[in-house]
Amino acid sequence: MGEDIRNQIKELLKKHNAVLLAHNYMRDEVQEIADITGDSLALSIEAAKTDADVIVFCGVHFMAESAAILSPGKKVLLPRADAGCPMADMVTAETLQQLKSEHPGVPVVTYVNSSAEVKAYSDICCTSANALKVVRSLPAEELIFVPDRNLGRWVAKFVPEKRFIFWEGYCPTHERMTLQAVLQKKQEHPDALFICHPESAPQVSALADHVCSTSGMYDYCRTSSAKKFIIGTEAGILYKLRLDSPDKEFRLASPALFCPNMKLTSLEDVLLSLQTLSPVVTVPEEIRLKAKGALDRMLAIPRD
Repeated sequence: MGEDIRNQIKELLKKHNAVLLAHNYMRDEVQEIADITGDSLALSIEAAKTDADVIVFCGVHFMAESAAILSPGKKVLLPRADAGCPMADMVTAETLQQLKSEHPGVPVVTYVNSSAEVKAYSDICCTSANALKVVRSLPAEELIFVPDRNLGRWVAKFVPEKRFIFWEGYCPTHERMTLQAVLQKKQEHPDALFICHPESAPQVSALADHVCSTSGMYDYCRTSSAKKFIIGTEAGILYKLRLDSPDKEFRLASPALFCPNMKLTSLEDVLLSLQTLSPVVTVPEEIRLKAKGALDRMLAIPRD
């Protein structure tokens, strides 16, 4: 049955000239069949480079919006319309505008884990991989950072000369990774390196041997001489970590690192989406252009 579904998906991808994207936190079987896997914004950037007419985004809603922002001429499908992001939902365009009115002239740095509307009312976006570089690129001594307080506070440690106004948003999945769980896992595996995502609580990231994005975790673990790792991010990342480094051992820092939204999308959902060419995610042109401006300003920052 599984092989039949995979074959049907491949046939429909070819028929519709579609590209299948899967975030690093997707189910193993979805990542396995995807044309491209990776971080949320990186997927949208790569999809924009293709000649595909249709983008099938196996992720959550804000990610599909980002694909629609960067690829206005392509049809963007989100196989599960109910796949949302609690952290992205913690800030709205209205509540951000209210905060901006309380701090006139203070630039807004917005994490890409946010809606298109919120991006549209931001000065510049950032990812978990480039947040520090984005903040350092701004001449302002004070800035508003939304919506992830943990990522913001992790960045703030490296730029003590700047003042931050944090939005009190967070990722529930990373927030469930407690200090006690990590300490216990480190005690059980004293020879393992602990790597975590900057969305983790500050007391947890303070214990880490390395803090980085999911793509950063792949690079770090693949090139490290260490053989054992405790991984502090959503469980879906284990699939590619083990694929890339079959000779190494990876253990999840906490059983709580499971995002129900990221696990909604099944192969059956992907197949149905391709059969019906729905659900379609669109962004109004006025919002799209403003949000793209915030993304473009981020992408214009020179890379190392």
